[in-house]
Amino acid sequence: MTQTQEDTYRFKVLVNDQGRYALWPEFRAAPAGWREALGPHSRADCLNFVNTHERNIPVPSVRPRKTVLAVGFGLLFFGGEEQNAGRDKYDFLLRAARFADEQGFSAIWLPERHFTQMGSLYPSPVVLHAALSQKTKRIRLRAGSVVLPLNDPIRVAEEWAIVDNLSGGRVEISFAPGWNSEDFALRPDHYQRRYDIMYEGIAIVEKLWQGESIPARGGSGESISVRTYPTPVQPRLTKWITAAGSATTCQQAGAIGANLLTHLFDQGIEELAGKIKLYREARAQHGHDPQAGRVAVTLHTFLAPSMDEVMAKAHVPYCNYLKANLGLLEKLAKNRGFDIKLSTLTSKQLDDAVNLIFAKFLRQRSLLGTPELCAELVGQLAAVGVNEIACLLDFGPTNEDMLESLKPLCDLKDRFAACV
Repeated sequence: MTQTQEDTYRFKVLVNDQGRYALWPEFRAAPAGWREALGPHSRADCLNFVNTHERNIPVPSVRPRKTVLAVGFGLLFFGGEEQNAGRDKYDFLLRAARFADEQGFSAIWLPERHFTQMGSLYPSPVVLHAALSQKTKRIRLRAGSVVLPLNDPIRVAEEWAIVDNLSGGRVEISFAPGWNSEDFALRPDHYQRRYDIMYEGIAIVEKLWQGESIPARGGSGESISVRTYPTPVQPRLTKWITAAGSATTCQQAGAIGANLLTHLFDQGIEELAGKIKLYREARAQHGHDPQAGRVAVTLHTFLAPSMDEVMAKAHVPYCNYLKANLGLLEKLAKNRGFDIKLSTLTSKQLDDAVNLIFAKFLRQRSLLGTPELCAELVGQLAAVGVNEIACLLDFGPTNEDMLESLKPLCDLKDRFAACV
């Protein structure tokens, strides 16, 4: 953190009943079990206060005090950039996947990204999961997501069946319609009907997965029937729908009996709770067990033993990550109905904007913190029907810092694993 950024942000000191002190951003409300010991001051003043008053009382492992609702934890990759990856572009992914597999995480999620620096390591989740199938033993291998309108559903069924065999039956696919029009350079004729094409394609993939034949047309124009091979290990494909926030998409996911992958990027817990309710109601209305559907929420994730370390290692990298991808963020905002021009901001205005975004995520929409403090958000999500957290890792911190952060994340995972 630069001197200018330290001067910009003020902290307060919190203390719990065991005498443990913690630096806490001024704008963020104190979590349950903590109270304010020192009002807003500079970071240096807060550290001096802690050094003077720390009682060094051993702190027992903190667990949610109420009945623990089981929550699974997976690792999700989304923003990895080629220019920051060095020669061994996939070393971080492979190391993180091995750790997650050994430590009992639920899944590895890989996206389908095209033509941008952000996410440039992930144009093909099926290829990468074929590699991970040989490096892992038990963890679920999930596409998050396959943009089905960009792909031939017959090829999707064939290729993922290979990975299902290589992995011993660990494949799951979350399907998405796509949103960035430039991605549709691969299939420009599909952009306007991408939602309909996605649901039509899902039905085809499922039939082929189950060994059924489908009608097709041969090269000479003749009508033929095709069945794909190899036969998957799993007789039925576990399918998900990726919902960026649309209530309609949540309902459609429920209607077809799919699981739901969503996020807190531009919605709060209360709004998410309403959409989960709609999702489970739609499952029931269409003959699916409403409680059998799983809901996974994507959260930017960086855990450390102290908030001071979180701020030091995640704040500036996250802000730089946002600033390096302004064009894509503008397109994403436009897709949500907001016409903003971040590229026209002055340097100071841009710094202010990304710092505000970071503050919002830190306050209520991320797992950026200590295991003790992040447990509160996980508990709130579990209470509204969330079954899994998809921990988004590659948003700016160094690979080594991210790998180190997996250890306290594992501690958080274990607190909510008792009933999984």
